[in-house]
Order: sequence, then structure tokens, then C-alpha cells
Amino acid sequence: MSHTRKTFEIEQHLLVEAIYRRYHYDFRGYAQASLKRRLQAALVRFGCGSLSQLQHLVLHDAAVFPALLEYLTVQVSEMFRDPDYFRSLREKVVPLLRTYPSLKIWVAGCSTGEEVYSLAILLREEGLLERSLIYATDINAGALQKAEAGVYDIERVPGFTENHARSGGRSSLSDHYSAAYGRVVFDKSLRRHIVFSDHSLATDSVFAEVQLVSCRNVLIYFDRALQDRALGLFSEALCRKGFLGLGSKESLRFSAHAAQFDEFVAQDRIYQKRGEV
Repeated sequence: MSHTRKTFEIEQHLLVEAIYRRYHYDFRGYAQASLKRRLQAALVRFGCGSLSQLQHLVLHDAAVFPALLEYLTVQVSEMFRDPDYFRSLREKVVPLLRTYPSLKIWVAGCSTGEEVYSLAILLREEGLLERSLIYATDINAGALQKAEAGVYDIERVPGFTENHARSGGRSSLSDHYSAAYGRVVFDKSLRRHIVFSDHSLATDSVFAEVQLVSCRNVLIYFDRALQDRALGLFSEALCRKGFLGLGSKESLRFSAHAAQFDEFVAQDRIYQKRGEV
């Protein structure tokens, strides 16, 4: 290993530890290669020659950390992303969710809210939204603010609309938003069933019993230990026979919690928690 690379690794470790001690955000269990790429981009943004310089800024200028957080948390999302996943929820999971008198759903790592509104619209189309409460959580306060506003650029809407149709949508997506000034705003009637909240899969605990957890394309940024911690939280939160949805590149296969779940729709990464033995 080169001297430069070794130095970067030491500085990365120290910066992540400093962030944890100063701001209580825990990135110590994030995949190091992915974190390195994001920190290299942050160095350019903040005009720093080294991570030590960036650490100095983070510790001594309170305005820097929220901006850095935008680099450390990934906000890549779209409505009805991977439409087959939502079609499987609609056709295979919803019929079982109908059997509950009330529903609680946890969208973990909700980013700027696209998946949350997708689920709310799906539930409305299936006649379940009125008895549902969706917990939408993320560690990024800025992303949560955007999610709660429910405002998106109108250029993104054709992609959202196509995904919605491919997911088996039973209405026009435009029934659920109003458009003005190059933006669309999703209905307040959807937001009434959503609770947006700060929650860290690295440090926080379970806050409710739920029937469905959807955490997609989040675990790929975690190392194995943090993946297991998060999956343990999901298992603890889920009721008996509850459902867990993961991203297309994620799996329970090598997890310490794999034995607690059965594959329900294997190709779309939907699992069902086993009943008590």
C-alpha cells in the first residue's frame, strides 16, 4: 500500500470518528470504498487539500457539517423505482396486508421521499391508505425536509409516470399532484398518513411494530456488521409474518438474520418474517 493511500485511510478513519464524537452521526460502519469516493468529491467542494483540513473545518465551523452530510448520504431516488418491486407489493403483498385492521409501514433511508409517496399512492389505489401510517426515516435533515415538502422538478415526472404505469398503477399519477412553475407538489392528503423522522440505522433503536419495512439501496453502502445491525432492527420491528423489501442488489443470504425470514418474492427481494416456532 502506498504512503499516500495509507495516509488517506488514517485521515478517513479519524474524520469519521470525529464526526461521530462531535455530531453523533455514525459512518464508521459504512463501506470504506464508497465513503472514500464521496469524501474525495467533498474535498473538491470544500477546497481542502486533505481530509485533515476537512476535519478541521467540520470541527470548527458548524455550518460545514450539514453541507458535508449531503456528500456522505446518498440521495438517488425516483418514484416507483424498479417497477417490478412495486408490482409484486401490489399483487402479492397487499392481499395479505388487507387482513390487518390497521397498517404501519417503515420506509428506512427515505432520502427525498420519492419511495414514500410511491407507497402512499399504491396504498391509496388499493384502498388501504386510510388505515395506514407510514414512518419515513433518514439521517439527513435536509433530505427529510425535501421529502416532507413533496415538491419535485417537473422534468422528472415523465419518468415517474412511466414507472407508475409499469408498476400496475390503477390511476393516473397526475391525480396525486398539482403542477405549477416547473414543479409538482404531491397532495397533502398523502402526507397526512406519513410521519417524517430522523433515525439512524447505525445508532438508533426500533420505535414501532410494523407490517412492512421497505429499505432499498441503503444496505449496499454499509459494511457487513452494520448491515446485520440494520437487518436486526427490521426483524425486531416486523410483526410475525411481516414483510421486508430490499434493493435489487441486496440480499439476506449472508446475513446473521437470514434464518428469521423466508423468500417471498425472490426476484424482487421481498422477504417474509417467519412465524414463531
